[in-house]
Amino acid sequence: MYDLNTMMIHLNEELSQSLILDGTKIQWYTDRIKKWEKGERIAPVTVDLALTRSCNYGCHFCYAMTQENDRSVIIKEHIFNFLDDAAEIGIKGISLVGDGESTSSPVYVEAIERGGNNGLSMANATNGFTLNKEKLERVLPHLTYLRFNISAGEPKRYAEIMGCREKWFDRVVKNIELAVKIKKEKSLDVTIGMQMVFMPQYYDQLIPLAKLGKKLRPDYLVIKQCADDEYGSLGVDYEQYKQHFKLLKKTESYSDEDYKVRVKWSKIESKGVRTYQRCYGPPFLIQVSGSGLLAPCGQLFNEKFKKFHIGNITQTRFKALWESDRYWEVMSYLSSSYFNAQKMCGVLCLQHKVNEYLDGYKKGLIGLDKPITHVKKPQHLSFI
Repeated sequence: MYDLNTMMIHLNEELSQSLILDGTKIQWYTDRIKKWEKGERIAPVTVDLALTRSCNYGCHFCYAMTQENDRSVIIKEHIFNFLDDAAEIGIKGISLVGDGESTSSPVYVEAIERGGNNGLSMANATNGFTLNKEKLERVLPHLTYLRFNISAGEPKRYAEIMGCREKWFDRVVKNIELAVKIKKEKSLDVTIGMQMVFMPQYYDQLIPLAKLGKKLRPDYLVIKQCADDEYGSLGVDYEQYKQHFKLLKKTESYSDEDYKVRVKWSKIESKGVRTYQRCYGPPFLIQVSGSGLLAPCGQLFNEKFKKFHIGNITQTRFKALWESDRYWEVMSYLSSSYFNAQKMCGVLCLQHKVNEYLDGYKKGLIGLDKPITHVKKPQHLSFI
């Protein structure tokens, strides 16, 4: 059974590592936690942003397909205004990830450069198809991490799982090789990663993908569970994950000194069950859709959740939205007794680990003045 004690065990184990891929780094933002607890208005630490709703893939595991909303086009003016506002109010990191493929946007490169020049930590998760040498040479110096979403290690299965052409596999593999090469040649302080969104029926690709990563030499391969909406639209059977625990452990054995294979065990073992009811995470970590919609998280982008929609950055500056009463009314409702994440939300959302931590703090299981770990600051601290 996944309970609070199990959660605390996972949290301690994860925070003992410098590269935190299955936990939260919010512990290093106690100043914001204390202000939030007092009811003060704080800037998010991290914002996940998609530059577009369009995507050239049709991944079978993508929950963005269940989160349709009014589509607006984010142009350069909108994204530059957003990045300027983000830097001004004290946001630390902007991750280009969400309900669209940001590399498909005509402002992709300029957005990363602008954010980096503004002093923001920039990151990107991508299928990697549209990248090339010119783009990589421009964006990598400004990125904290670049993560390739690649959920299979063989061309045929890659096409089946990722909803694309089989020959696209080789192109993406070459782009991973190229990113690793550029990083090494230019001695860049950027982390190159690979990610597999693991559904139980993809078990045959665990070892092939781990072997592929060992050959390509990114910094890590992370294997994460598949998130689903509140109706189970993607058909994820969380009970089946346990059948593959031994294989997942074997997959991690392909790690070496410079290439880490990590499984997000805490979420996989949770079977999609939450230990908390209130959603405390959005003031610290919030999302912007590729349509410009600002909402607490991607699982609330759908039009049916309009009561949680705050505004749109194509119509109103982000700083004005953040300062608005509407923004803080939504935050207050999510953390109140009127909201029950166990009944009203999809499974394993973006804020899940932040919520676990803050819920533990609220219940007295975690003390801010006595950190549960004494390790040095981890990598990617701007992305909680």
